[in-house]
Amino acid sequence: MVDFKELCLQARDKLLESEAIRELAGHPDIPDESRANIMLAFRHLEDCRMRLGKAIQAFDGGTSVYPR
Repeated sequence: MVDFKELCLQARDKLLESEAIRELAGHPDIPDESRANIMLAFRHLEDCRMRLGKAIQAFDGGTSVYPR
């Protein structure tokens, strides 16, 4: 069984793949509102990654997980 910390780290690694979502914002054929929503979606994924890091930090008793 994989422990809590490792599951969080794996999820954080998967969220790094979200860069493809940000690249959608550069597509020349999308309207501004679509571009704005894509950027918001990307920022939410970045926030999710950060919060998983904070969950690991709390699990470890306050030790930072940076840079992993």
